[in-house]
Amino acid sequence: MTSSLAAGVGVLAVALALAVVIGVLLRRRSGVLREATAAADTTGLDLSRSGPTVVHFTASWCGPCAAVTRVVDQVCRDLPAVAHVEIDMDANPEAARRLSVLSLPTTLSFDAHGRQRYRAAGVPKVADLRSALTPLLA
Repeated sequence: MTSSLAAGVGVLAVALALAVVIGVLLRRRSGVLREATAAADTTGLDLSRSGPTVVHFTASWCGPCAAVTRVVDQVCRDLPAVAHVEIDMDANPEAARRLSVLSLPTTLSFDAHGRQRYRAAGVPKVADLRSALTPLLA
């Protein structure tokens, strides 16, 4: 094996290992609810003023978005005081820009005062979303 071929194989091996590490890290973060730190422009989102609201960004071409809809519907059945707003990113890109939605699916939760409290990129777990919203009901 020539040295240039060996170097090429080495570069490919390192690139593959790096891709695996990045993939694992991204997968571990997917669907995890994080506390929101920035203020959000909620103009035109039709948030509930009597309780928390879950805002779910979706698109017709987004496969995982259907799973998020099922998760949010389940949580809203368990917690009837939680409102749900689904926004098609293709139909309302301005809302996505204002809320810094960079990937689909993205799920945001707001308290009754319109403050963004949590954010998840990917499909959140029912138990995690329910646990995040329950304190907002008080």
